[in-house]
Amino acid sequence: MSEILVPDLGESISEGTIYKWLVKEGDTVGQGDVLAELETDKVNLEISAEVEGVISSILRQAGENVAVGEAIGIIGAASGSTPQAAESKAPEAAPASGSAAAAPVAAPEVAVAGGESPAALASPGARKLARERGIDLGDVSARDPIGRIGQADVSGHGAAAPQAAAPAAPAAQAKPEPAKPAASKAAPEDGKNVERKRMSRRRLTIASRLVEAQQTAAMLTTFNEVDMTAILDIRKRRKDAFKEKHEVGLGFMSFFTKAVIGALKTYPLLNAEIDGEDLIVKKFYDIGIAVAAKEGLVVPVVRDADRLSFPEIERQIGELASKARANTLSLSELQGGTFTITNGGVFGSLLSTPILNTPQVGILGMHKIQLRPIALDEERTVNRPMMYIALSYDHRIVDGSEAVSFLVKVKELLEDPEALLLEG
Repeated sequence: MSEILVPDLGESISEGTIYKWLVKEGDTVGQGDVLAELETDKVNLEISAEVEGVISSILRQAGENVAVGEAIGIIGAASGSTPQAAESKAPEAAPASGSAAAAPVAAPEVAVAGGESPAALASPGARKLARERGIDLGDVSARDPIGRIGQADVSGHGAAAPQAAAPAAPAAQAKPEPAKPAASKAAPEDGKNVERKRMSRRRLTIASRLVEAQQTAAMLTTFNEVDMTAILDIRKRRKDAFKEKHEVGLGFMSFFTKAVIGALKTYPLLNAEIDGEDLIVKKFYDIGIAVAAKEGLVVPVVRDADRLSFPEIERQIGELASKARANTLSLSELQGGTFTITNGGVFGSLLSTPILNTPQVGILGMHKIQLRPIALDEERTVNRPMMYIALSYDHRIVDGSEAVSFLVKVKELLEDPEALLLEG
């Protein structure tokens, strides 16, 4: 018998949410088979079977939060593979019922574990919660068939005492119960349908980080516009040869990434972050590229972008965007980043104020390219493909003059793409 444990989720991530189970009780699995998908703050991870056998018990259900190291299920031995499986005839008696097989398999395990301390049978998360609440694990009843105590058991034990001490409380609250639907009462009366959906862990994290950015940073946004004539001309003349030689398309992101790096080298405080009372100015350029994925916005990072050529940047961005949309990004591909670029123009946005990706202090927003009349002088006006660009920055360490100068530098480099070759 083997427990299905929540694996190590990486730096700074201590818990996740079970997104979905890919197996059910009674299913036979092989070593390495994917059992469940776990949603974390940044990516979804697969939990695989470490041994072959039968899913004898699923301890935690989809939608429940689980801690690293916590048992979420049990794999029993396959029928006839061990003496333990021979003791249990449930799989032969009821092959279609995984839950029927779980109890007989667990029985000898509980007997063996009877001499162990309750703490030995508790998950790491349960032990931590018990310490915080001053609860003796010996007093906690386990719902787990093998007697292992989980966080939910400790939480339930802590909630049980007030109920026993004040049995009249539920009765007192019973009267107002019909008033609970009052919040959504207007919708049914008006004959309008509503759907209530639980926010995903990632959406909750995005919401929390965006609010945190607005509350902790002195965020301002400055705007400018770029004449995209030169870049569009280069792409028109070179795109076929570029793709034939490098097997990747020549997009806008490589130009913008190179322009941002050139501006960061001139104005390094936009490539910094605040750590307490210290200012950390980074001498490397890991550029985050915001990608809209099904589960929410993610920002994979192009490492050492200053050392990459145009085709290398385009290739890496394309690969990261594909992974983001397929939900296969690794944590290492999302961590870090010194500056972020976001492109709302792909959705038709003409102008916006991007929110900082903390702890970074700068983010560049790209927008839709649109023909607009531009005055060349007092007598001549021409239509040019123009793009508004926006720089949001943390005013705590970046002054307005520096932010404006940074954005002007980006504009100049984009309008004279040959200058990008001189910024390396």
